[in-house]
Amino acid sequence: MRMIRILVADDDSSVCELINVRLKARGIEVSWRTSADEALAAIATESFDVLVTDLSMHGMNGLELCERVATNRPDLPVIVMTAHTNVENAVGALRSGAYDFITKPLDMDALFYAIERAAKHRALQTEVKRLERALSASHSFDELIGTSPAMVKLFDMLRRVSDLDASVLIVGESGTGKDLTARALHRNSKRAEGPFIPINCAAVPEQLIESELFGHVKGAFTDAKADHAGLFVEANGGTIFLDEIGELPLRLQPKLLRVLQEKTVRAVGGKREIPVDVRIIAATNRDLESAVEEGTFREDLFYRINVIQVEVPPLRGRGGDVLLYARHFVEQFAAAMGKKVSGVSSVAAERLLAYSWPGNTRELQNCIERAVALTDYEEITVDDLPERVRNYRRSDVIVAGEDPTELVPLEEVTRRYMTRVLEACGGNKTLAAKILQVNRRTLTRKFCGEGKAAAASSTSILEETS
Repeated sequence: MRMIRILVADDDSSVCELINVRLKARGIEVSWRTSADEALAAIATESFDVLVTDLSMHGMNGLELCERVATNRPDLPVIVMTAHTNVENAVGALRSGAYDFITKPLDMDALFYAIERAAKHRALQTEVKRLERALSASHSFDELIGTSPAMVKLFDMLRRVSDLDASVLIVGESGTGKDLTARALHRNSKRAEGPFIPINCAAVPEQLIESELFGHVKGAFTDAKADHAGLFVEANGGTIFLDEIGELPLRLQPKLLRVLQEKTVRAVGGKREIPVDVRIIAATNRDLESAVEEGTFREDLFYRINVIQVEVPPLRGRGGDVLLYARHFVEQFAAAMGKKVSGVSSVAAERLLAYSWPGNTRELQNCIERAVALTDYEEITVDDLPERVRNYRRSDVIVAGEDPTELVPLEEVTRRYMTRVLEACGGNKTLAAKILQVNRRTLTRKFCGEGKAAAASSTSILEETS
């Protein structure tokens, strides 16, 4: 981590020397000036993370200095030092734009933590501005935005495959934006002028999905009172998006496979093959390779739809993009609700970055909508966030400790780590096996199987790399 660099302004040089000695031992680089004018000159030519100023100085006092910095360098947080008798003036400094104040005689622990908080606040504000600049430099694909390496990689893949006619399988956890990705692919393809027909395979009752996809003729079943073309025919010349493809009933999978191979459909109860020119984009949050092994998804169909696989990263893997999306949602919901909410406070931003977002962007959108509705301020505060976000703590894997009685066998360490990786991958064994560098079947057989033998033999997995 980069060393924090601060500037101290105090006309008592002994105080400056004391701060320098005490904070230097804690890894903070200290410069000091003995007047406000000198401090302003230093700020104009040098870079600092935090300004620490005494309130009472000869000439320009700390309150005036704070006002000048707030006007000309709003990115530089100011901490005001004051005697107990001047606390009211310190509160006035806060109103003038100071970040915090510390009373004299100085408590070096309190000063250190105030500086650390102020520096973190400045780093977050800088990151938000960097994200905005990066976004304006067109780190996007259609309506998808992001500046993280994971999203830049996704955009590169989408640009390469958008104009192809090959089938695409979009994989990712629920709420990551697979639907938006499919629409973006269609809009940037040579089929953009054709229809985009989505269907959620999990949302249509099993007895109706065959008719919805392939159509039916009049009299094919009790309620078939007229011919129905079906979604494949409707999508002719365009794209059909089969969302949650892993939920397609097993009995219908051969018929879908035949459509992909022959490029014709036969309506339920019909005898005529109807030619269709359709690009297939499918999506799933399931591990289809495991489904193939379990016999709930056909292997031949899997290879037909998985010609090109596009992985949409989870929100927890997109770094600072969380703040980018939060800002976008704030603007969206503030406008819809007619509220003057312009952003997220630095402390609330820290909590947003720390949270794991199991519901991904959908959960973040819900979180920000709630926060905009509840807040009484121009920025969303920590108190406006849901309790699960405010109080979130990471469940890191502890490998070792100082107390020998807390140490566990290698088998248990391995089991805990593999469990953590599997959780981080949303239960996707294929992705977990890739991270662990083991064969996926080995992971399924030895770790995800039932019984004590699975846990006891987990160590051997490390030796069975793929």
